[in-house]
Amino acid sequence: MQNRSGLGELIGYDYESMSLKRIYEISDRIYKDKEAIERHLYNRERFLFGFEEIITLYDLTNTFFEGSCKYNELGKHGKSKEKRSDCPLVTLALVLDSSGFPRRSKIFSGNVSEPSTLEEMISSLNKPSESSLEDDKQMSVFDKKKPVVVMDAGIATNDNVQWLQANHYRYLVVSRKRYREFDHDKAVEVKRDKDYIVKAYKKYVKETEETEIYCHSSEREKKDQSIQNRFSERFEADLKSLNDGLNQKGRLKIYEKVVEKVGRLKQKYTKAAKNYEITIHKDKGSKKATKITWKIKKNSDSSDSNPGVYCLRTNLNDLDETILWRTYTMLTDLEAVFRSLKSELGLRPVFHQITRRVKGHLFITLLAYHHVHTIRFRLKENGIHTSWSDLRKELDGQNRTTAVMRSKNGETIHVRKSTKAESRQLKIYDALGVPHSPGKVVKYEV
Repeated sequence: MQNRSGLGELIGYDYESMSLKRIYEISDRIYKDKEAIERHLYNRERFLFGFEEIITLYDLTNTFFEGSCKYNELGKHGKSKEKRSDCPLVTLALVLDSSGFPRRSKIFSGNVSEPSTLEEMISSLNKPSESSLEDDKQMSVFDKKKPVVVMDAGIATNDNVQWLQANHYRYLVVSRKRYREFDHDKAVEVKRDKDYIVKAYKKYVKETEETEIYCHSSEREKKDQSIQNRFSERFEADLKSLNDGLNQKGRLKIYEKVVEKVGRLKQKYTKAAKNYEITIHKDKGSKKATKITWKIKKNSDSSDSNPGVYCLRTNLNDLDETILWRTYTMLTDLEAVFRSLKSELGLRPVFHQITRRVKGHLFITLLAYHHVHTIRFRLKENGIHTSWSDLRKELDGQNRTTAVMRSKNGETIHVRKSTKAESRQLKIYDALGVPHSPGKVVKYEV
């Protein structure tokens, strides 16, 4: 707000004079009224947009914090995506409605790798505070069922899924199975954009009484193929270098050593190596390797056999592919927004000296998500489905500038105004019903 945003100028508040301590104090006050704020925001959003409460889902995302606050009061050490095992983890658990608006949230210590941790979180989120009971009376009968738990592959361990099954929860999770199949003849189109197409088809698994949804994204296929090609090129280049050295003085030639070196290359390029058949030829009269050859092999039992394909598993057997896929993408949309907010709001890593301020910091991020989701919800109603990070790029370029000029009487005139919006920005402003030129024109003489 002080260095990268024009918000203070637009609303007439001087953020530059605000101290960091003052902002911390505000976060303390906001977090004290967390439940009332969440309840008010959700009811207001429901009033504004008139969405129906159909299903509820959870998302759980973890972050780590640093500083001199007492770790044992909040965080537990564990594995994070950044491999920061030296930093305690905290997990923000959310209950969302079917339109993606947050209903309740809670912060827990540690990650969600064990069923006992997942049980603690879900049980706690299923017990709203007494102050929100009146609002819950307005919930539909369907919404009073146990919520649909939506989780990504990192959390969807077999133990966690078995716990959900044993406790009769509805769930939609990313499957961890390596094999990816896809039948284009059975697939239906669930999304089409100007740049990519997503197709999906269902398959009922009698043994587990689950439905598997195989999804193919043309955009994801390009990404997967690009990554695979990059690793394959590096792997082949190292194999070629090793093979060329067999006929060069001072290079590796002993057969056993060459075999060992190839093994290390396979370990280094695991993703690419499993798709190759490598032969090391040996000279019968010596202990030297004479040639290394390789060829690509077809491996149908692999996650790389169908690039761009991912699998979901669910016990919501009566829903069609489109509804299931859209429910899952609410999770991916949420994760994408939070990734953006983590950099913009400094969510990760979190540096604090007082433990409670970690919770306040995370809650401010959640309030920011309310704003982001409201904006994107209104844009989607007008046919704009752009991601939050891309929206920021679209809006980048319109700034507040000051033109300085000298009058005839020798005085210096300053004119402060917004630059003219470009066509891509006008489309967004019109969809949101906001002025094309934010902020007033300010003119003053010196």
